[in-house]
Amino acid sequence: MTEHAPDLGHPTRLLFLGEETLADGFRLIGFETYPNPTPEEADRLLRDLRRDQAKALVIVDDALMAQQIPNLHRVRQEGGRIVVIAVPALGAQPRLTSEVAQRLASLFGTATLETAPSGERESS
Repeated sequence: MTEHAPDLGHPTRLLFLGEETLADGFRLIGFETYPNPTPEEADRLLRDLRRDQAKALVIVDDALMAQQIPNLHRVRQEGGRIVVIAVPALGAQPRLTSEVAQRLASLFGTATLETAPSGERESS
């Protein structure tokens, strides 16, 4: 088995792009935050990450993920150095919006992907 030494020269960047109320929490745990970015600002930031060949974990809110942002689409298709995940707005019910979730919904219906409210258990 081959072990890879950590790349100390270029640390992984942690970024959050989304609504300001979520940005506050991410800022407290050390993320670079970009509250309420326009689609153009998000596209420019992701383009710069790609151009610089940066390693990054990028968390975006669901609203931004739903936008047609060319470099967001490219980063998600490429995979690898830049990982992008989405989080719901504060107080919103979580939704599964990945390609896998869409396939499951088409096979089994959307009811199978719905979650019970927090703290409630489904009865058998």
